[in-house]
Amino acid sequence: MRKSHPVRRAVLAGAATVTGVVLLLSLKPASDPGAPAAAQSPQGSAQGSAQGSAQGSAQGSGQDTTADTVLGDAVRTQYGPVQVRLTLTDGKITKAEAVQAPEGGRSSQVTADAIPQLDRATLTTGTADIDTVTGATYTSAGYKQSLQSALDKAGG
Repeated sequence: MRKSHPVRRAVLAGAATVTGVVLLLSLKPASDPGAPAAAQSPQGSAQGSAQGSAQGSAQGSGQDTTADTVLGDAVRTQYGPVQVRLTLTDGKITKAEAVQAPEGGRSSQVTADAIPQLDRATLTTGTADIDTVTGATYTSAGYKQSLQSALDKAGG
């Protein structure tokens, strides 16, 4: 068959279309369909004595455990500041939350979708080595930097 034969072109176009559809169907969705629609609302900056770490103790099955709360550095992003607060119990991350996150306009929706995913990923991995949330690249990068600073302050 010649290079410019119409049947050859049709077969190649069909193969390219099928390949494109398969690749599109294999992509992960931008947001977790099982996640609740309302996300945790960002709170104002916690300054002063909340900066650094606060210590307390909690009772658990008859043993004393040490719980530390550590506030990461506020990281400025293109869409607004991101700041993470961690709660560590016996050196393990038991709670991660963004106390500052971009808001206003489209940023509010992106934040509402991204922050809960980033919080869950932090609890799952226990490190700052978490995946970037699709569509929230700047927020994810700021979250990771603030998370790493909180871990550094906690000594882990």
